[in-house]
Amino acid sequence: MVDIEVPEMGSKMAYDRAIVVFSPEGRLYQVEYAQKTVDIAPTAVGITFKGGVVLLAAKSINKLLASEYSEKIVKIDDHIAICFCGMAGDARVLIDFARISSQLNRITFNEPITVQALAKKIANRKQQYTQIGGIRPFGVSFLVAGYDDREHLLETDPAGTMREWKAHAIGHGAKQAKQVLEKEFKPNMSKEHAILLGLKALKQAEKKVSTKNVEIGIIEGNKFRKLDQNEIKKVF
Repeated sequence: MVDIEVPEMGSKMAYDRAIVVFSPEGRLYQVEYAQKTVDIAPTAVGITFKGGVVLLAAKSINKLLASEYSEKIVKIDDHIAICFCGMAGDARVLIDFARISSQLNRITFNEPITVQALAKKIANRKQQYTQIGGIRPFGVSFLVAGYDDREHLLETDPAGTMREWKAHAIGHGAKQAKQVLEKEFKPNMSKEHAILLGLKALKQAEKKVSTKNVEIGIIEGNKFRKLDQNEIKKVF
């Protein structure tokens, strides 16, 4: 009887089609593929400053597309906003979940949800989708920015991991953007300095950045707002 050696690719295919099965190397291929969806998306940057957080995102533009359907920075509550990289459909579902969770907290406890608590709820939801057969992970990463007792910037990835950062970048230009942030970030910088540093990092990460394809959102104190085109032109 002749032993037949199974090719390495065939062995991998047996594991990358099932979300709940670890490979012999301890990898969940579907989670890694979901992360690759994030890694090819336009870059997003978040920076904390004294009293708040600034979010910046590059986005693909199309003159036929209504602008409200291409936003990457969205309000969750008065004091919390999210910036995403990855699949917009997955982001929309999780954003709705985050908004409902935030409002339920107000109704139940008569107070706004903390930024860390909301980020943890999102991360838990993502993690659940890595261990249930017949589904796939969410192909999206979030930068969750907000202010409660202090400014917060948290990241959640497709695996359900949650990390808090002083400054961070996600997307296909994250490596280049983080090089700028690591070199020039300073604690307790001003809002204006944070915006300029974020733009510098974004320009380093993206070859074609203009006032037309950049979004800037600011959490200052416990209020969120997005800069309009005129304001973006002034700082660009």
